[in-house]
Amino acid sequence: MRWPVLVVGALLVVVQADLWFGKGNWPYVMSLQAQLDQQLHANEQARARNDRLAAEVEDLKDGLEMVEDKARAELGMVKPDEILVQVLPRQR
Repeated sequence: MRWPVLVVGALLVVVQADLWFGKGNWPYVMSLQAQLDQQLHANEQARARNDRLAAEVEDLKDGLEMVEDKARAELGMVKPDEILVQVLPRQR
């Protein structure tokens, strides 16, 4: 009666040892899960950035308003009949 209990106990120890120290051990699986979570987060950020850039490209393709706005803001473009007025912050 004692031998079956010892055999089952030994098998349980072998299974647990493989779970903790074997090829696919538990700490390794948890580290892979953490890496996966980080990569999914990075992918989501990249996807959002790509969506913003795609929307900007569509705006640039479809209308000249976006091109004009960018030229005014980034390059200081002024139309022929306009006067450029810059308002500077107050010096203290």
